[in-house]
Amino acid sequence: MARGPQLRPWLAAAVAGLALAACDMPAERPDTTPRARPADPPPMQEPDRPSPASRALSRHYAAVQADLLAQGLLRTGGGGVDTPYTETDLLRNFERIAFYDEYARNAGLRRSDGRAGGLRKWTGPVRMAVEFGDSVPRSQRKTDRRMVRDYAGRLAEVTRHPISVSPGNANFHVLVMGEDDRAQAIARIKALVPNINPSSLALFRRLPRSIHCLVVAFSGPESDYVYKRAIAFIRAEHPELLRRSCVHEELAQGLGLANDSPRARPSIFNDDDEFALLTTHDEELLRILYNPALTPGMRPDTARPLVRRILAGRAGPF
Repeated sequence: MARGPQLRPWLAAAVAGLALAACDMPAERPDTTPRARPADPPPMQEPDRPSPASRALSRHYAAVQADLLAQGLLRTGGGGVDTPYTETDLLRNFERIAFYDEYARNAGLRRSDGRAGGLRKWTGPVRMAVEFGDSVPRSQRKTDRRMVRDYAGRLAEVTRHPISVSPGNANFHVLVMGEDDRAQAIARIKALVPNINPSSLALFRRLPRSIHCLVVAFSGPESDYVYKRAIAFIRAEHPELLRRSCVHEELAQGLGLANDSPRARPSIFNDDDEFALLTTHDEELLRILYNPALTPGMRPDTARPLVRRILAGRAGPF
């Protein structure tokens, strides 16, 4: 049975009115100069790519990133002396982020009812693959493949769960696609999950620009709480830091940390956008989630004393 989406309305209203000063780039034209055929030629680009809509998104997200950086946000250091947290903070934040949903399941962007659910996680190996839309340049593909590979290795080390990049037999699909690849993305998602809920598919079909990225995780028929497949959608128009930030959050959320909390700090699971990349605090949450003592479907009251024991048994300061 398909599970509903977990996603974040990332960096939306606060910068919606930001003026864009960049000029339109001219549409690409085919080069007719005779030359030797390269060994591995790039795919033929349509003359109108990137489209005006895609160029407008690129300008918008570049302005968003510049504005946030100017405010001292999108920090990449993982936390510091100005962001201390305690065992009590971790317990509270883990419960809020792991047991609650930001959005109602199978209902698009409708907010959840605020009630706690059961713990969700993967029990089998997570095999990630990065797929690109036709509009994504080759240079960006190389960068993004390396980014996901390195991050998957970090997630595996943190969780002690088998997480790897394995394109041949993937169950966690990271789609890096632009506005011009929307039809390609829909076709690919329907191929990956033929019985996908219409509300979930509609998110990908009509994604507003206020949604920078999203992940949808699906359970298998044997349990609503065991993830079997996930699809993360990362907009190709993002500048490098926003794109990397999307990868960090969506891949971590797709492991089972589905919610955000305004009290979580230092954390990417917080809509204040102070941190761009996974922090030391977030690594602790992932370690807790994938501790064998916590099982899929477990409720907060049952998990709470176990989480306390897990935290008490950890060596060193937080």
